[in-house]
Amino acid sequence: MYNEMVLQHFNNPRNVGEIENADGIGIYMSEFCGDITKFWIRIKENRIIEATYRTKGCAASIACGSILTELVKNLNIEEVLMITKNHILSALKGLPEKKIHCSVLADDALKDAIRDYLSRNLFPVPTELVEKQEKIKPLLKKMKERGQILI
Repeated sequence: MYNEMVLQHFNNPRNVGEIENADGIGIYMSEFCGDITKFWIRIKENRIIEATYRTKGCAASIACGSILTELVKNLNIEEVLMITKNHILSALKGLPEKKIHCSVLADDALKDAIRDYLSRNLFPVPTELVEKQEKIKPLLKKMKERGQILI
């Protein structure tokens, strides 16, 4: 079902874990399957110098998070905001059709970390990032109230 690149990133995921005192933290959950991904980023001179993640989900979600941490290293924020699911899919050499939503999950979690960084530093936040965060906020609140761990 998965190609060799996906299996490599699933079996040996890169950059897993938290960054202490991260400059930005983002989280997103797939409404489609319930997988959840959280990203931590460190930024220096407008460039991502470190990106890590955790995923509670399937092999495709793990692989997408892993490859995305590699793709964004040393990119500036504007470049990262231009990344799409297609960049992730291309880097992984594709995913089965029913797993493409996993690339969106990773991308949304990373962009939420950028939203967090921009907000913390009082920089303008693109409207689409605010809207996505507002959309997921009630679901995350409900999960916390139920005592579910948000990785």
